[in-house]
Amino acid sequence: MSEKSGDPGELRKVWRLEIFLDYLAVERGLSKRTLQAYRGDVVRFVSFSRDADISGPARVEPGDLREFTFALKDEGLAATTIRRAQSALRTYFAFLLDEGVIEQDPTDRLESPRTGRTLPNVLSADQVERMIDTLDDSRDTWPRDRAILEVLYGSGLRVSELTDLPVRSVDLDDEVLLVFGKGSKERLVPLGGAARRALRVYLRQLRPRLDRGASRGKVFLNSRGTPLSRMSVWSIVKQAAERAGITGRVSPHTLRHSFATHLLEGGADLTVVQELLGHADIATTQIYTHVDREYLRDVHRTFHPRSSRRDEDD
Repeated sequence: MSEKSGDPGELRKVWRLEIFLDYLAVERGLSKRTLQAYRGDVVRFVSFSRDADISGPARVEPGDLREFTFALKDEGLAATTIRRAQSALRTYFAFLLDEGVIEQDPTDRLESPRTGRTLPNVLSADQVERMIDTLDDSRDTWPRDRAILEVLYGSGLRVSELTDLPVRSVDLDDEVLLVFGKGSKERLVPLGGAARRALRVYLRQLRPRLDRGASRGKVFLNSRGTPLSRMSVWSIVKQAAERAGITGRVSPHTLRHSFATHLLEGGADLTVVQELLGHADIATTQIYTHVDREYLRDVHRTFHPRSSRRDEDD
């Protein structure tokens, strides 16, 4: 298990990973291959939870599991792979419930990909603007934090793509980012005016002061001069949402989801959004097409030649 922060042994203890795996091997008698699959799925969820600042299994809520499912979909994983991960988590949390580690099973209402169409919250453009405007400009890290929010919303990057973004991939003149997505696939993502201005300020004013030779060429650095962790990005987004008075869980994925939704609501073609998001399968992009029903009705009434209601009562 790769750990970016914290003690690996302590994490295994808090999340009861080794005890759970022993239970699967000894009491359930699962094969080595199945054990490896279960371990990989649960470890992936623990890593996701650390990034979301969830301290242990007792703090996991149903909404966290839905966010995890959306993150797996966003990675382009097959529905069968996602259902397997959900099955592993159901087994895991049922075990913790029997052991008295948790009092309620957060997987009770977890829906599988085929039937579950509930989507994470989408922020309005005004809410995103409030998040950015309420950043504390008296903090030394303000230029970095503003650039992070602008790029997440303005270019729709995954949090892992943001933290892995190299300086050499930022082209402010051509107004694009060269992003290395899932499977090391490259894609060009436009860099809008607000994001471009925020990045320019950060790269010129703050990043040179942060870089002490341990940046590995990454754009976003912490106060120690090393690449910013995904957990730190989650924290920045969460705190900005709280300051903006936005209720409910807001994550980096929420900004990515809002990016895609607002493009589609504005009339962007689904295949273009697919390319911008870096989805291999357009079916993955279709989860973002939950535009407001009234908006769809308005578009239909405005542009379809036979959408008039004049003859409805004839």
